[in-house]
Parts: sequence; C-alpha cells; structure tokens
Amino acid sequence: MIVATAGHVDHGKTALVKALTGVDTDRLPEEKARGISIDLGFAYVDTPAGTCIGFVDVPGHERFVRNMIAGVCGIDAVLLVVAADDGVMPQTREHLAIIDLLGIRRGLIVISKVDCASSARVLGVRHEVAALLEGTSLVGAEIVETSVVTGAGIDELRTRLYAGADERAVADHQQRCFRYAIDRAFSVAGSGTVVTGTVFQGSVARGDRLQLAPFGVEVRVRGIQKAHLAVDTARAGERCALNLAGVERHHATRGQWVVADDATTTRLDVRLRVLADAPSLGHWASVHLHIGTSDVNARIAMIGGGALASGSSAIVQLLCEAPMSAVVGDRFIIRDPSARRTLGGGFVVDPFPPRRNVSRAVRAAQLDAMETLSPQRALPVLLSVSAGGVDLALFGRAFNLEPAYRDQIARESGAQIVGEDPARALPSDGVEEIKNAIVVALARFHSDSPQAKGLELKALRALVARALSADTFAALVRRFAVELSVEIVGSMVCQIGHVATANRADEVLWQRVKPVLLEAGARGHVLSELAADLRIHQSVLADFLHRKSATRDVVRVTPERFYPREVLAQLAAFATELAARAPDQSFIAARFRDGAGVNRTLAIQILECFDRIGITQRVGDARKIRGDFAPILGPGRAPGRPEAEVRSPPAPAARSRERVERRTHSR
Repeated sequence: MIVATAGHVDHGKTALVKALTGVDTDRLPEEKARGISIDLGFAYVDTPAGTCIGFVDVPGHERFVRNMIAGVCGIDAVLLVVAADDGVMPQTREHLAIIDLLGIRRGLIVISKVDCASSARVLGVRHEVAALLEGTSLVGAEIVETSVVTGAGIDELRTRLYAGADERAVADHQQRCFRYAIDRAFSVAGSGTVVTGTVFQGSVARGDRLQLAPFGVEVRVRGIQKAHLAVDTARAGERCALNLAGVERHHATRGQWVVADDATTTRLDVRLRVLADAPSLGHWASVHLHIGTSDVNARIAMIGGGALASGSSAIVQLLCEAPMSAVVGDRFIIRDPSARRTLGGGFVVDPFPPRRNVSRAVRAAQLDAMETLSPQRALPVLLSVSAGGVDLALFGRAFNLEPAYRDQIARESGAQIVGEDPARALPSDGVEEIKNAIVVALARFHSDSPQAKGLELKALRALVARALSADTFAALVRRFAVELSVEIVGSMVCQIGHVATANRADEVLWQRVKPVLLEAGARGHVLSELAADLRIHQSVLADFLHRKSATRDVVRVTPERFYPREVLAQLAAFATELAARAPDQSFIAARFRDGAGVNRTLAIQILECFDRIGITQRVGDARKIRGDFAPILGPGRAPGRPEAEVRSPPAPAARSRERVERRTHSR
C-alpha cells in the first residue's frame, strides 16, 4: 500500500514518517539545513502480516505544491496532518482540495504535536478539521491524535495503517498495459540510469522491453527494486525502482512515464471541476496542468464557448503546449499560470479526441460513454453512434488495454473485428446491412453495365458504406468475399462467375469474329488485318477480344494475335504427338513449324504461349510437354496430315536446316 502525507509546512509530516518507519525522508542538505521538506521523500515498513507500506513524504510549503502533487499521484491512501497548535492552515486547505480533486477516498487525519496544545485546543482542532472535511472525498475519515515527542497515538496510528494495508484489495490490472510514473531519476555507478516511481497499471518483469513516454524512447528493464530489495516483478499499486538500459540519465526525468504502449497526446477531453473559491475560467484560459508526475502548460477550450463558473464542472478540452502521456480516468490538477494557486481538477474522458468535424449530438454521446470510465460500458455505445466503426488500436490505447482483452471486449459487445492494421470494430447488424448492400449494388451494376469487368472498390464504398475508411471497407469485402460470392481483382470487385461479355451486342459480334478466326486456323490473324476484314474499329475489336480472353473463348498469343481456344487445342495436341514420337520425349521449333504449316516466327510465338500457360517447357533448344493441355484449352485433336510427314526422318537438307535453326534460336 502506498501512503502519502499531506498538510501545511512544519506540521510534523516528516517526523511522523520517521516515527512510523525509522527513516528520515529529508535527504537533501538544504532540507536538513532549513528544517523543511523541499522534495519528495520515501520510506518503507512491513506489517506483521508481511504487507509492505510505502510512504511518500511531500513538502508542505506553498512553493513546492508542484512536488506535492507529484507525490500524491497514484497513492492508495493519505495521512492529512494538522498541527494541534496551528490548526487548519492555508496549505491544509489546498492539499485537501488536491486530494479531493484526485479522488483519494482512503485516509486518516492526524492531529500532530498534541503535546504542544491544551486538551481544549486539540478538541477545537478536531471540530475544525471535521467541518473542513465536509463535502470532500475524506468526509468521515478517522482522526488520530499523536505526538512524536511523547509517542502518544503513534502505536494507534501504526495499528490502523497496518490493518488498512492488510485489508487492501488490489485491483486486477493483469489486463491493462504497464504504466509507471517517474518521480526521480539518477545514475548508479556500474548500473546506469535508475528511476523511481509508482506502478499505476499492469505489471513489469526484468527483461521487459518498454518505452519512455512521451518521446517513445525504447528501454529495457535490467533490474527492479522494491523497498531496497531486488525483485523479479512489480505490479500496480507498488512503488519500485527500475534500472533502465537504452536511455541516458539526462533523458529520463520526473514527469515521464515508462509504459508498454505509448499514449502520447497534446489534446485531452476532460471533466473539469473548478474549486468553489477559485475564479471562473473562460475560453482559452492558460493553466498549469498536472497529470501523474508531469507538469505542462495548457489552455482550456470551452466546448460551445462561454465560461466555467466557480464550483461548477463541465466537459472541456485541454490543449497542451508539450506532448504528454494520459489515458482514460487519469486524474489531474490545474493551477494558475504563476503556479501559486490550485484552480480545479478532474479526470481524463478521452485522451485522443477526434480532429475531424463530428456532429455535436454524436460527440456528446461518445463523451457520455467514455465518461463511464469502463471500456465494457463504453464500447457498445461508441459502436452505436460511430458510423465508421471504432478504431480498436486507439480504443485500447485510450483505456490502456492489453490487445487480447481489448478484442475480447469487442466480441462481447457484439462487434465484428475487421482488418488488422488498423483493426476496427463494427456492429454486427451494421456489417450485415453493408454485406446485403454490396450484393444488391453489384447485381445492379452488372445488369446496367454488363460489359464492365467489375466495380471499383472506391465506387462501391461510396454506394454502400461511405462512412468506412477505404482500408476497412476493403478488408471487410475480402473477409466476406466467399460468403458474398464476390471476388476482388486488383481494385475491382465483381460477382463470382460474372462474364464481362455476356450481353447481346457482344454475342452478335462474336458470331462475326469466331468463324473468321476458326477458318484462319494455325496461321491466325493479325489484329489490324482482322479489323480491316471485318470493318470494325481496331480499338473496339481489341477491347472485345481482351474481354473474351478473360472467359478463355480466345487466348492471347501476342498483343496482336488472338486464337480461338479450339485452334490452340489442336496445335497443343500436335505438339504432344511430336514429343511422344521422339526418343527423348522432346521436339524442336522447326518440327512444330513444319507440321503446323506456319512460319518460324509464328511457331515460336505459339510455343512461347504454350510455355506461359503451362503446356510446354523449354529445355535448351527443345521443348518437352509439361502437362495435359485439355484442362487448360479443352479437348483437341491434331490436324490430319500424311503419316510420313510426321513419322519419316527429315531429309538431309531438312536436317541441315534444323541444325542451322538450332544455332540461330540458341543465339
């Protein structure tokens, strides 16, 4: 359990900690010389049950309130110390206001120095303190009267602290990422950089690789100490020292965080409460913002304009002059620009408010959901009002959730997770609506534009899911492609089985083109000649034949030559026969040229086409049959020709010509 002191300067906070622990927390020479605490001090003591209590002794002087705020961040309980001779003083009131704004509800009130006051005076101070606590988070707290000089009340105070520590229930932070606020940083000879602080959430172990926020420096945990003892792990609610590798001492300072997932931001939507005795705050007011151990200058942006009156609260936006790390629920304090007066405080509602314009109604609903501070309660509402879904990475970072736990919450909220980087949560009913709309839109598009191969993803998204990002929509279509009977080719979406030429005009044109191509046989037609013969514009014919090649009615041998599938099947059958009759199951281009009745250039083009579609494979100057052509081109029979033309060995002149062609082709 971590306990911080609070109270006016010289009311005996440090002496009280020493009486409880035996440790003098004033470590600086200036502190010892002046007799007052200037910076934070630390001490530890174990209860009889083995629970460790860590004490954070804070300075009480008004000049060091900044240090005091750093000391009380992340604590479990507070000892509010009021001297019996002085009674309630200005810093008593300010420290109590800070405790109240930070939401610290566990604590004890210690009336110190009772040996310096009469019984009547002590009783009066008790009444004064009880009245002061009314309306604060410490209302009803027990009061213990003590004197470190006589020892009065010390044992009673110790007993109550021990009982509170042993009964303390540690919140389950196993599903939260590690967050640790640095309050001190120094170097140790032989070890390097060491930081001390409080573990806000999660746990840490030796060897963990983490980040130093808000600047994203990667560090490795070389060692951990708790209460001056080396340990292997530390968890939420504990103070510890971390020996960090990967960062120099001058780069690690109070105000930074050691985190597993960096939640750096410069804008925060917060619930801000102004103290009753503080002045009202107008739009763009300048303040000092304290979160954790950090302190940055910021301005207040009033949502909807206006001002925030004394004693009231509202959702406002804080714009920080420097990056800082924060998550949902982090408590904060604001002080005036001169850092001499506490003005108010509250908690973070959304550390990553949207930059884009969002309607006021939608944003109000989002903020209401986030203000519950519960990711389980917030996500269903966010899903219902966020048309583009919820960015799960940002949601998890805002609530500091482990990725697996974040996804579990999404599934339990009835969401579907689409995409990976970034992953978005979409409501299941919304996904079903989009899926149905995709089917309808594609059917209508194919009906209206049968010659088109498909609809661009961008255009389809504009029709059915304009609110989704391009990446999320593409991921959704790919995920449900089989279920929707659609396929994505490049950036195009179409229904499975859609044939771009399935229309009356193309059928009529095919009846003109197909007979001419079949009649040409192996010789084929050059595109320009075919267009001229049929009196069709060449670009129109080229577009038509390219669409037909998608259905395998024709095969593109070269950019200028298209063959009907039947013709190529016959030529593939002839090539198969040539290879089968050879001792080494191969044939050369010249044998194919002579048997097919085409010139050498065309023979090479056809054979290279066979290589591309997997029918033949070139081995040196010859080719072997790679696979059955029927599954690719359909059944085919070699064109009939005299048996001797195929089986007879070539004449001497032919053999000589083959040798020349082998040499020429190999070049």
